[in-house]
Amino acid sequence: MMNVSASAPGGFVHPALFYRGQAEYLAGVGGFVRAALAADEPVLVAVPAPRLESLRDGLGVDAAEVTWTDMTQLGRNPGRILAALQEFADRHAGRPARIVGEPIWPGRTQAEVLEATRHEALINTAFAGRGATILCPYDVPGLPAAVVSDARRTHPTVIVEDKNLPSAEYADPSVVWADCDRPLPEPDGGVPRFGYTHGELGEVRAYTGAWARGTALSTARRGDLIIAVSEAAANSLAHGGGSGSLRLWSTDGTGVVAEIRDGGHLADPLAGRRRPSLASANGGRGLWMIHQLCDLVEIRASDTGLTLRMHMTCA
Repeated sequence: MMNVSASAPGGFVHPALFYRGQAEYLAGVGGFVRAALAADEPVLVAVPAPRLESLRDGLGVDAAEVTWTDMTQLGRNPGRILAALQEFADRHAGRPARIVGEPIWPGRTQAEVLEATRHEALINTAFAGRGATILCPYDVPGLPAAVVSDARRTHPTVIVEDKNLPSAEYADPSVVWADCDRPLPEPDGGVPRFGYTHGELGEVRAYTGAWARGTALSTARRGDLIIAVSEAAANSLAHGGGSGSLRLWSTDGTGVVAEIRDGGHLADPLAGRRRPSLASANGGRGLWMIHQLCDLVEIRASDTGLTLRMHMTCA
C-alpha cells in the first residue's frame, strides 16, 4: 500500500496519483480510502461512475461508510467541483476530511480539461490551512502527456509506483490560472452581437428566449439559458461598466453557447466556484448560479474587459 500521509491538524495535502491500469487504481485509491476509514475519518469519493462501482466492490461492507459521487455528473462543469468538496469538509468541521477527486478522465474536451486544470490549481488556494487530504488520480496511458505534465504543476506531491514525492514542477496557483487564460476560439461563421445597457435586461431575456426557441434545447433548458444569460448581463450592468454585448450560437446541433463581453474584471479567481455567503453584500451569487446552470463556463480577462462563455448541451 502506498504511503499517502493524511493532513496534519490545520494542514492540507494534495497529491496526484499516477496510475496505469485497474489494478494500480484499486490499490492506490482503495488503500487511501481504507486508511481513512481505519482512522475514523470522513471520506468522499468523487470519480467517474465505472470507477465507483469497482471501488465499491473492492471495499465490500466498508463501502457503506463512504460518500460516493459520480464525477461525470458533479464535474460535468469543472467549476462546480470545488464547492462540493468544500461543503463535504464543512459538514465534518473539526475532523480531517479525506477526499478522492478525479476531475479529468479520457474523453474530456480540451476546453473541459483546461477548466479542470484551473480547478486543480485553485484547490490549493481554497483549502490552504484546512485539515484535509485530496487525492487526485490520473490515468497515465489514457490521458494526453500534457495533462499529466500539468498535474505535476497543480499538485505539491505526486505518487508514482507507490512513492509519494514532492513535485519539482509544482507552480503557484496564480501562475497556473494565468496559463489557463488561453484565447477562446471564434465560432464558425458570423455571429451577431446584441448590445445592452441599463434598463434593458428585459430585452436581453426576450432576445435570448426568441433565439433559444430555434435550438434543440428542451423547454426547461431554454429557461436555464435565459436565467444564466440574464445573471451574466446583470453582472455587466452592476460590475462591468454598465453595458455589454451578447452573442449566441449553436455547436453542430449538440449544444449552444452564450457569450457575454463587458468592461469588467475578475478580482477573485474563486468567484462562482464557492457557494456565496448569504451575509455578503457582493457574494458572487450571479456567477455561482451560472456555474450551477451551465455544463461549462469559460472566463477570460484582458486589459479591455471580461469575456464569459456559457455552454449548454442539448441532451
